[in-house]
Amino acid sequence: MASLFNFSIITYLLPLLVIYEHQIPTVVAETTLSRVCLGCICEAASGCNVTLGCEESVCGPFRITWSYWSDAGKPTLENTQNTNENAYARCVNDPSCAARTVQGYMAKFAQDCNGDGNVNCDDFLRIHRLGGYGCSGYLNKKYEDTYKFCMQTFSERQ
Repeated sequence: MASLFNFSIITYLLPLLVIYEHQIPTVVAETTLSRVCLGCICEAASGCNVTLGCEESVCGPFRITWSYWSDAGKPTLENTQNTNENAYARCVNDPSCAARTVQGYMAKFAQDCNGDGNVNCDDFLRIHRLGGYGCSGYLNKKYEDTYKFCMQTFSERQ
């Protein structure tokens, strides 16, 4: 009976491990960010300015680094290889591909950063800004206030 139980657990967990390994954020419900959440992270990052392009080590409206994009699984625009020299910049400067990059990064690093016992958009903001390994650190007040105002404004409209 115990071996049947163990087999059932393995049968259930194996697909989850495969999903995690391939970082498919749309399948992992706990780490799927809502449109409001993504929009407010974008707003805090750049005012969601889609015309910024690349500056120094960050690109696009979410201000994404190459390492962040790589950790997110190197998503690309349609018909582009992620080994293409311009794949990173093309993706993170495109709002849809950049949003998929954020989703992928959160799928990999989702955690309770603020210690409230929940993993939600407040944590995703911190992970986005401070990284997957430092999300409990200090968050810039202007950045956090912009995010909170956005969340308050758009959460009321849902």
